[in-house]
Amino acid sequence: MSGNDLSTSVIFPIGEKFESPNFIGTVWLNMLTPFGSALPIANVTFEPGCRNNWHKHAGGQILLVTGGRGYYQEWGKPARELHAGDVVTILADVKHWHGAARDSWFVHLAVEVNPEKGPATWLEPVSDEVYTALK
Repeated sequence: MSGNDLSTSVIFPIGEKFESPNFIGTVWLNMLTPFGSALPIANVTFEPGCRNNWHKHAGGQILLVTGGRGYYQEWGKPARELHAGDVVTILADVKHWHGAARDSWFVHLAVEVNPEKGPATWLEPVSDEVYTALK
C-alpha cells in the first residue's frame, strides 16, 4: 500500500470515520473486539499525514502494522519508521504518538494491554515542526 492505494491492502474492514480532537487528520476505527472487553483490539486506518496526539496507556499497548507507512515515536527518542509486519510494544505510561507518513496511508491493529488499569491519557498534539522533520 503506497500513496493513496488503500483498497489493495485492507485486511479488516476500515470501519467508521472517527471524530476526535486527539487526531490531526482523518482516521477510521473498526473495533475488532469491543471496548470494555478483556483485550480491546482496534483496526485503525490513518489517511496520509494523519497522526494522533502524544498520549500514554496505563496498561501499555501493542501495535501490529498491517499496511502502509507510518511512524511511532516515544518522548525524547527519535521516531521509528513503520511498515507492514512491524510490531511495536509500548510499555505502560510511556508517552508516545503514532500515525501515517505524509505520502502514505497507514493501518495498524492497536491492542490495549491490561485495560483494567484505565483508559489512555491524551496529551498535547504532535507539533508540525516535529512531524515535518520526519523523512
